[in-house]
Amino acid sequence: MQSGSHDSTQAMQRIRVGMTGLAAVVLLIGVGSAIFTSASNEEPVTAIGAPRPNVVADLTAAPTASPTTAPKAEEPLAELGVAPSTSNSSAATTPAPVVQPVQ
Repeated sequence: MQSGSHDSTQAMQRIRVGMTGLAAVVLLIGVGSAIFTSASNEEPVTAIGAPRPNVVADLTAAPTASPTTAPKAEEPLAELGVAPSTSNSSAATTPAPVVQPVQ
């Protein structure tokens, strides 16, 4: 009979240890959350010469003036002279010279 009571006391001890560990984890998460929440509610400290966020441009705002639209370059490397052009548009528009036989 002692074996059965020994197993139940060991099981209760394991449950107590597990519940204590779980409570400690929940407590640590709560304390960390409280610290980070209070830190984010405080006004930021501004030093002399520090950038001022109210003066910095808002990059998320929509542009007020429409940018000029440049024509879309089909072959930017060929325009820069880095790679040869692969388009045959100039060859198709220019007729091939015709050789006339000499009489």
